[in-house]
Amino acid sequence: MRARDLAVPYTSVTLDSDALDAARLLSEQRLPGLLVLDDDGVPHAVLPASRLVKMLVPPYVIEDPALAAVVDERHADRLCAALAGRSVRDCLPKERRVPPIAAPDDTALEVAALMAREASPLVAVVERDAAGSRTLGVITAAGLLDRLLEAR
Repeated sequence: MRARDLAVPYTSVTLDSDALDAARLLSEQRLPGLLVLDDDGVPHAVLPASRLVKMLVPPYVIEDPALAAVVDERHADRLCAALAGRSVRDCLPKERRVPPIAAPDDTALEVAALMAREASPLVAVVERDAAGSRTLGVITAAGLLDRLLEAR
């Protein structure tokens, strides 16, 4: 099994995409994260759903979780307002890590090792040649597990 065979089309966003729209995509499609592409369509980062959730929680609640119990539901329902007017670029960590990228001929074990090493819910499969780079798709952790279990 090669990475090109494991890769599937996957929802992606750009650095300038609206953060609230990205959150909706994650929610509606039940995705573990989004692939963020640069202006040339090359993988730039992975935006995990957990990162957007973190942006919704006020810093004082992260520092003292006991405060979460005193925020009433009316205010909690408005947490997504924290994403209004922000771009995906604004939501990425300052120390951005390059997303894990597999070559089309990488084996399933190579992809699994990359995913484990990078602790990423997805790996982009990118074909590179003299003409440039082309994203073939993404391999998710769940998709990889599914294919590995089938081979059992």
